Amino acid sequence: MNFARSHWKKVLGIAVVALLASNVVRYAVSPSADRVRADDVRAAERTAPGDDDRDPLPPGRWIGGNGIVEPRDRETNLSAAVPGRIARIGVVEGQRVDAGTVLIELEHDVEIASLAAAEAELRAAQADLARFARGNRVEDVESAEADSASARARADQSADRLRRVESVVAAGGVSAEELERTRREAQSAEEQARSLEARTRAVRGGSRAEEISAARARAAAAGARRDAARASLEQKTIRSPIPATVLEVKYRVGEYVQPGQGDPLVVLGDLGEIRVRMDLDERDVGRVEVGATAIVRAIAFPGRDFDARVVSVAQRMGRKNVRTDDPIERNDTKILEVVLVVTEPRGLVVGQRVMAFTRRDDR
Repeated sequence: MNFARSHWKKVLGIAVVALLASNVVRYAVSPSADRVRADDVRAAERTAPGDDDRDPLPPGRWIGGNGIVEPRDRETNLSAAVPGRIARIGVVEGQRVDAGTVLIELEHDVEIASLAAAEAELRAAQADLARFARGNRVEDVESAEADSASARARADQSADRLRRVESVVAAGGVSAEELERTRREAQSAEEQARSLEARTRAVRGGSRAEEISAARARAAAAGARRDAARASLEQKTIRSPIPATVLEVKYRVGEYVQPGQGDPLVVLGDLGEIRVRMDLDERDVGRVEVGATAIVRAIAFPGRDFDARVVSVAQRMGRKNVRTDDPIERNDTKILEVVLVVTEPRGLVVGQRVMAFTRRDDR
C-alpha cells in the first residue's frame, strides 16, 4: 500500500499503456471494414414481402415517369347547386348514361307547388292581356248602347216635363218647390244620360293603350316568376352533362347534401378512351414530343406492356400528380404533364397508378 501511494504515477502510466496495447491488438486481429462478412451476406439475402414494383427501363432509348390512369377529359365530379335531402338515385356504378340522364333527385315538393302557383298566375295574366288586346265583345257594345239610349230617353222626358212646369209657373199652377224639384230631376237625368253615352263611346273604342301595356307587363312578370320557379325545381335534379360511365356514387338516399362541402355526389368518366397522365421529370422536358410511341406498365399485370402514344404535352410546369412511398423519391421537383392514349387498355382501372415510358427524342 505504501509502495502504491509513493509510486501512483508509475502505476497509472502502466495501466494506460496496457489499455492502449489491448486496443491495438484487437484492431489488428479484427476483420477488415472493406471485407464482406458472413452476417452482411445473410442480411442481404433477406427479401421484403411482395415484389419490387420499380421496373427498369425497357431496352432502347426511353424516358420514364409515374402516371395515373384516367378517362377521356379526366373525371367529372358532379355536385348539387342547392342543399337538400336525396330523394332518389337513378343510376348505379358502372352504368353508361347519356347527356341529360337524371342521376340524382333531391326532395322537391315545395318547388312543385311553387311552380303550379306561378303557372296559374301566368294563365290569369295572359287571359287579362288577351281581353284587353281583343277589345269588348259585340254583346257588350250593344248592351252599353241600349243603356245609353234608355238614359237619353229619360233625360228628354224630364226636360219636357220641366218646360211644361215652367210654362204654368206664371199662372200660379205649381209652387216654387215643385218647380225646383222638377228642375233637379231633369238635371240628374241629363247627367246620367251623358255618363252612359261616354261609357258607350269607350266600349266602342276598346281598351286604352295604357291598359294594354299594363296587362302585358303583368303577364311578363308572371312569366318570369314561372321561369324562376321552374329553374328552382330543375336545380333539385342532377343530370349528366355528357355521355359517360358512372364511376362512383358517393351518397345514399336520405342523406343531406350541402354544396361546397364534402365529396361530389357522382363521379363520371368517358371510358371510350383510356388515358395515362404521366409525370415527366423536369430534366427530361426536352426529350418528349407529341406522337411518340409509349408503353405503360402496372404492378397488377407483371410482364405485360400496354402500348400507348403521346397525344398531349403540357405547356406549363407543375407539381407531381403521383407520389409513391419510395423514401428516395424527389418530391420537390417540378414535372411536366404528358398525356398518353392506351391502345388496348383492357384491365386498367381509372385511378390506378402505373409506370409509363416514352421514346426519347434526343434531337
